[in-house]
This record gives sequence, structure tokens and C-alpha cells, in this order.
Amino acid sequence: MLNLTNIGLLATYNSKTCAFERIHDCKIIIDDGIITNINGAVINRNESIDCNGKLVTPGFVDAHTHPVFVDGRGNEFVTRLAGVSYQEIAKQGGGINASIAAVRNATEIELYDRVIKRMDKFIEMGTTTLEAKSGYGLDTESELKSLRVLDHVNSAHAIDIVPTFLGAHAIPPEFNGDPKGYFTLLCKEMIPAVAEQGIAKFCDVFCEEGYFNVNDSRIILQTAARHNLIPRLHADEFTDSGAAGLAAEIEAISADHLMAVSDQGIKDMAIAGVMAILLPGTTFFLGGHSYAPARKMINAGINIALATDFNPGSCHIQSMPFIISLACLYLDLTIDEALKAATWTGACALNVEQNVGSIEVGKKADLIIWDLDTPEEIPYNVPSVPIQNVIKNGNLVISLD
Repeated sequence: MLNLTNIGLLATYNSKTCAFERIHDCKIIIDDGIITNINGAVINRNESIDCNGKLVTPGFVDAHTHPVFVDGRGNEFVTRLAGVSYQEIAKQGGGINASIAAVRNATEIELYDRVIKRMDKFIEMGTTTLEAKSGYGLDTESELKSLRVLDHVNSAHAIDIVPTFLGAHAIPPEFNGDPKGYFTLLCKEMIPAVAEQGIAKFCDVFCEEGYFNVNDSRIILQTAARHNLIPRLHADEFTDSGAAGLAAEIEAISADHLMAVSDQGIKDMAIAGVMAILLPGTTFFLGGHSYAPARKMINAGINIALATDFNPGSCHIQSMPFIISLACLYLDLTIDEALKAATWTGACALNVEQNVGSIEVGKKADLIIWDLDTPEEIPYNVPSVPIQNVIKNGNLVISLD
């Protein structure tokens, strides 16, 4: 276990004061992986890390990722460069469905090897907790397999993984022309099987034109809630489908994407207390220009989280520092707002804020030591990631000294 001394600046949200704080010239005392004191005397025999007057922040909490796939879809990136949209690529057989066959045919060991390497990259970039979705199997056996892979990786890797069932990601090819057949499979077989398996904490739905409409999404998520899976959803990514209003109606923990959300949808989410998980990396990666109206949401009283949306097709970004940079440039967030959204609010969106997401006494010691002096330097130094050390549960897991 480790103590941190000679911290030049500690930047973290404080859940007691409900404010983002900057504490100069301090130290952190850690016992058995838990922060026991900030600025107290170092009285235990733990090894200490001298932070050399540099910046320390919480580890990042990435609240929206899709890491269970075999290979990326770089060919689609080239196709988009030629002017073909994401929606058009999907209609031509690309997109989500292009990843299904490989996941169905892969063994658990093959998927495990790919996912654990992706977790290595996440933690190198400072992410210590993330949400991870299934959704590239889209039959009962393959979705359960994907969730087992996440569970095994979670047990073996330092990073904490919070699993989500995303069987309602797309209509698989065998149900082409019969979406109601797949809808029935989801509600009657897949959700009960996922609940019985006991790995997934959340159920997600891609509520969007060409995928799952509001009425079907409502029934899927209500069915999931009856099986003790917490609802969340991809909402209003390409069009105003009414998904934000649905999130408010069913009291989903979050609505994600929201690039095309309406003013009414924002109002509904604010009243219901639904969090917004914003994914500016997806807009950037798809070459879009209409980013989610973050400032409008914040002004309405909605809590904002940031996440990568790492996936094989529409966003291959794993760097939360880069997402922070995009949020400051294109979502009109301040650096303190962006850091809070990348740590504390992300933890709230995963129901893990009692343990992670901020540097406070009683929380896990999930910390980043930067080769930087201030938080403002994080977005300035993208795409390089000037991280010196990553600490997870009080253990040094990444050291670039």
C-alpha cells in the first residue's frame, strides 16, 4: 500500500461540500486500499510516493463503453471518409450487425484475451472504473457469454468493471423483417436469463430510428426493471426520438448521447433527476458537428457525466483526457466541470459513488499522479497523456517513472 506526499495540487469533487475543490500542498494517507486521511501525519509504515509538487486527481470513471468485440471496423472509417453516413453504412450491412458473427463464433478465451488487453490500455490512460456493455452477440447464448467474459476480466484485472446488458442494441440478421420476434425473445428469454446469471447490473436499449422505438424500449426496460436490472438508454443520438422523455418517464439512471435531444426532453430529464452521459468522442469520430447541448442541460439542473463510448465502429477512443479536451472545446464545459463529469458524476451514473469518483476519506484510493501542475494542462496536452502513476485500490498499477 502507498501514501502520497508532496502533492502540489489535489483536484477533486467533494461530496460533502458539493463543490469541486483544489487543495494545495497536501498528502494522502492510505490504509488497506482506502483513503484514511488527507493532510494528516504519515504514521503507518506504508511505502510513500513523492509527487514532486505535481497534480493529483481521482482515477477516471468511464460510464459508457462497448469493449466486448473481436476486431474493429476500420473499413467503415474509410467508408465514412468517402462521404457515407453511419446510418447508411448500417443499412448496407455494416455497423453493429457487422460485429455479430465474430462474437458469436469466438470462444470465451478469445474474447477474454481481447478485452483484457483493452483494459490495459484504459488503465494506462487513467481510467480505474468503467461501465462495459454486451451487445455484439444479440442471441441469448452470445450475450451471456459476453457478460461472463466481462465478469472474468473484472476478477483478473485491476480495473473495476460495471457490466450492462445491451441485447437491445440492434435487430440481428436472422430477425430481419421480424423485429417483433426479436423483441419477444428479448423480453421472454434474454432478460430473464441475464437476470438469472446475475452479472449485469444495468439494462440498456438503443432507442433510435431504425433500432428500437420508444414504445418497444419502454416495454424492454420495464421488463428489465422487474428483473432487478437498472434501466439506462442510448437516447436521441441522431434524431429527437423522444428517448429523453422516456428516460424521465421510467426513471432511468441515465440517458446517453443526446446530441439531438429536444428542449422538452431536457426539461423532462431535469424534473425526473435523470443523469446525462455525454459522448463527444462519438461526434468527433463520426466527423459530426452537432455536439450535445451540455450547457443547456447544466443550466436546467441536469448532472453531466462524460464517457468515451469506446466501440469497434463509431468511436475507437479510450482516452478520457481526450474526452475532457473535447468537452472543453465543443461542449462548453469548464475544466472543473469536465473533471467532475469524468470522475464523480460518472461514478454516480454507475451507482458506485460511495466508493470511487472522488478523493475523500473512506473512499478507495483510485488516483492519478500527473506530470502536470494544474488541471488546465490536461486538455492542453492532448493527445499525449502526461500521466506519471496510476493507483488502484491503493496499489501502484502504472508507473512511468
